[in-house]
Amino acid sequence: MPTYVTTPIYYVNAMPHLGHAYTTIVADVYSRFRRLCGDDVRFQTGTDEHGEKIAEAAAKAGETPRAYVDRIAAAFRATWPHLSILPDHVIRTTDADHIKTVQDILQRVYDQDDIYFSEYSGLYCKGCERFLTEKELVEGRCPDHLVAPKPITEQNYFFRMSNYQEWLIDYIHANPDFITPERYRNEVLSFLSEPLEDLCISRPTSRLTWGIPLPFDPNFVTYVWFDALINYLTGIGYPDDPNFARYWAAAEHVIAKDILKPHAIYWPTMLRAMELEPYQRLHVHGYWNVDATKMSKSLGNVVRPRELVEAYGVDTVRYFVLREMSFGLDASFSSNAILARHNADLANDLGNLFSRSLAMIDKYVGGHVPERESGGVFTPDDRELMSAVSAMVAEYRAYMDEFAFHRALQAVWEAIGLLNRYIVTNAPWELAKHSRQTERLHTVLSFLAEALWKITLVLGPVMPGTAAKMATALGMTGQFASAVIDDAVIWGGIPGGTVIGKSGPLFPRVEKEVEPAAVATAKQLAKEEADSGLGEGLISFDQFKAIDLRVAEIVAAEKVAKSDRLLKLTVKAPEERTIVAGIAQYYRPEALIGQKVIVVANLKPAKLMGIPSQGMVLAAKERLADGTERLVVTTVAESVAAGSQVT
Repeated sequence: MPTYVTTPIYYVNAMPHLGHAYTTIVADVYSRFRRLCGDDVRFQTGTDEHGEKIAEAAAKAGETPRAYVDRIAAAFRATWPHLSILPDHVIRTTDADHIKTVQDILQRVYDQDDIYFSEYSGLYCKGCERFLTEKELVEGRCPDHLVAPKPITEQNYFFRMSNYQEWLIDYIHANPDFITPERYRNEVLSFLSEPLEDLCISRPTSRLTWGIPLPFDPNFVTYVWFDALINYLTGIGYPDDPNFARYWAAAEHVIAKDILKPHAIYWPTMLRAMELEPYQRLHVHGYWNVDATKMSKSLGNVVRPRELVEAYGVDTVRYFVLREMSFGLDASFSSNAILARHNADLANDLGNLFSRSLAMIDKYVGGHVPERESGGVFTPDDRELMSAVSAMVAEYRAYMDEFAFHRALQAVWEAIGLLNRYIVTNAPWELAKHSRQTERLHTVLSFLAEALWKITLVLGPVMPGTAAKMATALGMTGQFASAVIDDAVIWGGIPGGTVIGKSGPLFPRVEKEVEPAAVATAKQLAKEEADSGLGEGLISFDQFKAIDLRVAEIVAAEKVAKSDRLLKLTVKAPEERTIVAGIAQYYRPEALIGQKVIVVANLKPAKLMGIPSQGMVLAAKERLADGTERLVVTTVAESVAAGSQVT
């Protein structure tokens, strides 16, 4: 059975962040799940590289649009391996085959009189790159970009989208799973209850040249949505590839809610005009918030996925975003939340269960999966375990198909909890003391190995690296590579005599306090923008004046207990205050006393390892030729009184 899974193609006017990562992880997990179900899967992501915002960003960076999009598209492509994301195809809207497909479709729709030329006056949002209706505004502003759209009168080409309004309403009613979750289906139907305007599909070259030229009028380029949405067809070889029809019939799009209207209204009507059936399902998720605020580049609270992976590991990040967000609703990111998930769910629940189970098999039965009791005499505990784990597999499959990833993982963790209780109840360490309990010991350990194998299989789509380690330790490496979910339903999948390997901790505990997400990621964002040359990290003089930089004298310094990175500093600036600084790997405490350093004196206080920190010490980080780094605190060249302002 074929399955075609897509992410939106990401607009390359900014670097990848947690929102991009979440959508792509979801698509990757779902594609792996469908492969586990035995499907023939095609998974596609890519980048959207035309439009006004791209041309503007390139100009700010001092680059040509082509050089700019090549650089940012490469950054997106390089992000996916760090997240264990394996798309089958990465498309770019600047690809020659895509440009040809867009122009062929435009010509076809124009020839059938579904595109016409007209003058239009409307409210244009530069951030959205489209005209907005009065109904879409909130207090006169674009709800996404919080700015008032500008009135524009312009001649352009229009797609007769209104011709397909009644058809689309009927189609949505006849296909209740077309848009999921249901709240977004209802939102689209509510929008369609008002007359649908025709869609402006061009921009004059007098205003924009970075786009695909209209094949029937070289004085205009294609509006970005009529270009971008067609990527879903180009990526599977429309119209000539012999496999196109079978994949398109199974197309499932994964998007965030901010692009619901183009995907749920523009795209189906475009497909209808092309005489193609719509996609099968549109899956819409909510926003990731930081401190109850939607992630925003302008607010400096963008969370970068690569830094999360470096801090917690890729499988922790994948597990966290799927477990923390109820698909369709908004979710909140915090460093404390991901740390708690890592240490509680992964290190304690799963990691300890796995390591103690394998250790007992190694200790009590020589590292081989034992045979169960002859005659199949099982206790109520055994039967409860078999029933619960089998039910878990069925629930997992149903929830994954519904995109209820958090509920699928909840079902798995309930089974993990049951296994931990099964160990306590049956106490293999006690059974091992009595020779007459040998058969019972073998049955208990066999059930543990079997249940862990089933958990390994269902965790594969979510945490592929961890699941592969588990399969290797269980002696099932070859079976894991070719396994299907039906293998997790039948008991007896891991045969007696299978050799168990050694397993280190799957998830070593992370014992560290992480800076508040918004602060940490604001610094990362500024660094990335500076490195990328985007020019968008520039601040005004008034913004600089808001930062209170002062000379501070370090009067005391000591290591922070249970931290290799942090020092507790007492500084005078001129009043005494405590600052916790991440410089312990570079400075001995006694070497700092008496030094005069530069601090940010008006930084919002934060607790690090339980210690209130009232500022930040500035330091320079240098990467050395051998790949290591050194950190040098910023000092003053001459003697200056503590508390002096840096201007």
